Amino acid sequence: MTTVYDFSVKMTNGEIKSLKEYEGNPLIIVNTASKCGFTPQFKGLQAIYEKYKDQGLVILGFPCDQFNNQEFANIEETTQFCQVNYGVTFPMFAKIDVNGEKADPLFTFLKEEKRGLLSKNIKWNFTKFLVDSQGQVVERYAPTVDPSRMEQDVKKLFS
Repeated sequence: MTTVYDFSVKMTNGEIKSLKEYEGNPLIIVNTASKCGFTPQFKGLQAIYEKYKDQGLVILGFPCDQFNNQEFANIEETTQFCQVNYGVTFPMFAKIDVNGEKADPLFTFLKEEKRGLLSKNIKWNFTKFLVDSQGQVVERYAPTVDPSRMEQDVKKLFS
């Protein structure tokens, strides 16, 4: 059975990182954008990360420019923006596509595992996927869902 841990992703420096490094850790995987109306969700994601990282939770952020070009062209600008404005310390990765022919294989898998309300495609920035410590996708959250509303589901992964 395929899990999230079977995928590799590109880091901001261009190196490839296997998600096997996170095996045994619950994850929140999110497509992000720095110039989006939902960008303040970085603050809520960081709060959840800080609260549960010592229990093993990892948040993986994937900048995406597919929705109205709301991401910086330069990945260094993106990571600096996230750190300076929202205190983001969870891992951020290289900019990717989440839909279409060039969609990152990780996001193709996530969308197959948990479809959206009307389709499997990601509709906007800050679509969030909750993954258990076995690498299985347990929930998908719409961009409009504030990260604080995910906390009850995150807590269940530790009980």
